[in-house]
Amino acid sequence: MRPPQRSGGTHYRVAIIGAGFGGLGLAHHLRTQGIDDLVLVERASTVGGTWRDNTYPGAQCDVPAHLYSFSCAPNPDWSRTYADGPEIQAYLEGFADQFGLRPLIRFNTAVSAVCWNDQQRHWDITTSNGSLTATSVVVATGLLSEPDMAAVPGIDTFDGEVFHSGGWRHDVELAGRRVAVVGTGASAIQFVPAIAPLTDHLTVFQRTPPWIVPRTNPPISKTRRRWYRRFGLTQQLQRARTFWTREILAVAMTKRTNWLTRGEQLARRHLEAQVPDPALRRRLTPDYALGCKRVLLSDDWYPALQRDNVSLVDRSVDHVVPDGVVDAEGELHPAEVLILGTGFNVTHHPMFGSIVGRHGTSLGTEWSTHGMAAHLGTTVAGFPNLFLVTGPNTGVGHTSMVFMMESQYPYITGALHTIGDRGALALEVREDAQRAFNDALATQMGSTVWTTGGCASWYLDDHGRNTTLWPDTAWAYRKRLRRFDVTSYEIR
Repeated sequence: MRPPQRSGGTHYRVAIIGAGFGGLGLAHHLRTQGIDDLVLVERASTVGGTWRDNTYPGAQCDVPAHLYSFSCAPNPDWSRTYADGPEIQAYLEGFADQFGLRPLIRFNTAVSAVCWNDQQRHWDITTSNGSLTATSVVVATGLLSEPDMAAVPGIDTFDGEVFHSGGWRHDVELAGRRVAVVGTGASAIQFVPAIAPLTDHLTVFQRTPPWIVPRTNPPISKTRRRWYRRFGLTQQLQRARTFWTREILAVAMTKRTNWLTRGEQLARRHLEAQVPDPALRRRLTPDYALGCKRVLLSDDWYPALQRDNVSLVDRSVDHVVPDGVVDAEGELHPAEVLILGTGFNVTHHPMFGSIVGRHGTSLGTEWSTHGMAAHLGTTVAGFPNLFLVTGPNTGVGHTSMVFMMESQYPYITGALHTIGDRGALALEVREDAQRAFNDALATQMGSTVWTTGGCASWYLDDHGRNTTLWPDTAWAYRKRLRRFDVTSYEIR
């Protein structure tokens, strides 16, 4: 791998914010396309993003590892179909080393402001370690990087330790203590079974039960791994098979919602097989269509809830007191440790408020007023030379987000080459092009299970709009971004 090239000083052609999957993959792709004058700005001391930060017990991916990895860097040595957090983090560390990306990264550098300078036609970036400028900025902070701390009344009065699953406190002793968990989402169903045997008593607060299907995650045999190493094509075929099988689920969620009844039957059988008590089963049965919220995978969630030292409270939290949690009916549940499994700030990411565009308003202000919106989830009117990796409506509930990121890379590269080849100072998506795209998106969203399924989810913003997910197959998204649509842009 050749050493990184750049112009020197503190000005860069491209500045990428974040060194997780999105930022690392884009940096490697740009270098293969001849764009070397770049920097990655990372607030932490190493790469990894979500998988560096989410170190809670039992952390694991819900997408098969052969698909949840870069197409340019297959890993034949995944130990299981669904890799755990440390294994994914090790993969990202290895990726950064394999392609010589670490010299490009400014570690321990938090970004506090990203402001468009319309006179100089570049971005002024303020960080905890000084300032820099860049012709173009790519925001690759990810959808799940800022924990939602859930504004629960009285939480500041709690006498014990409080932390979010996205910032797990490994120094907090759970053994022999009374622990309360708020939330039953994707993180909670992984860490609750892991910590339940340690605690004296574990109280789980469930507002809405999730649909859960079996994970079934046996080890990948050494023989198969040797086969993958020796014959790479076999792993590519496995990846393709996994991808296209999951695309069928996308069709069911977005166009043929009646197909989801088969998945619902599977989930019901799983519940019935693992929970013999009909009263508890009723409390764990969702009252909305499968797929309306994120479908979760677990073989040990239901058994964990039936342990003698675990209590399920299917009432919302009203407030917190010094020695416990009070539910909506006024009952006190004593606790010494409070763990929030309350998800992440997806539609109100703090980074949005730090990015100020051509009109002098921040992205956060624009989106809080009108809701998140971008052109192809990648560029935003009023914010020249700004690109988003996994921006609005790029999320997927059926397949790998890495596939969606890799779909954006050629599009962003095409835009950057357009700026360079034309000697342009600013490239900005036209408002009418962005509006047309989002109007079509809203129409398409109307037939999806996320709109018709009868639930409220983190996919929806304060206006009730789904600004998070892509309402089609992942392959359709890749086709849309295969070439940069320069006619949708104004170039100065």
